[in-house]
Amino acid sequence: MKRIILTLLVGLFSTFITLQSQAQTEPQKIGTADVEYILMNMPEFKQLETDMQLIRKQLTAQLESKTVELQRKSEEYEKGVQSGMLLPSIRADKEKELYTMEQSIQEFERSAQEDLQSKYGTMMEPINLKVEASINKVAAANNYTYIISTQLYSGEKVVLYSKSSTANDISLLVLKDLGVIIPPAGSTTTTAPTTTAPTNTTTPTTPPAKTAPIKK
Repeated sequence: MKRIILTLLVGLFSTFITLQSQAQTEPQKIGTADVEYILMNMPEFKQLETDMQLIRKQLTAQLESKTVELQRKSEEYEKGVQSGMLLPSIRADKEKELYTMEQSIQEFERSAQEDLQSKYGTMMEPINLKVEASINKVAAANNYTYIISTQLYSGEKVVLYSKSSTANDISLLVLKDLGVIIPPAGSTTTTAPTTTAPTNTTTPTTPPAKTAPIKK
């Protein structure tokens, strides 16, 4: 989520800089927008989160399968060592196999993380563009000079004080422009659970199998 909001802020603040030269001659109307709130209420974003959860489950299942197999072979190796029946050549071969399997799991975790981030970014790009275009449209239609995000991508507030926290906030107008209707306060609604940012979208790390010292 942090990376998403940062991307949108870059576009919005580029507009801010472009208009800065006109600030001294034109009346200023400054508004705010809660980008995270907008995204969390968009059906497209909710569907994206559902899809990402399915992808995570697939990767997690594959990782667990690899880890279980490593654990099984590691236990077989340890039993063979304890029995004293492993010939040096067989022991060396099994140690090499276990080492290769451990390296494969580590590489899978690394590539899975990269794939998740890449997939998330690809799926979020059209949503980002849609939100940014709507913010620009609503701001222009309501004669705003600037629109400031109520939060930085780090989660810290940008607007520390506002005479009215809602009078100049266009978040609901943007959602309306996007076709999302927010029920009035006090009505019963179903709130989507808060999800993690793409940078936190990781495959759960399964504890490594216990193995005997392996020769590299």
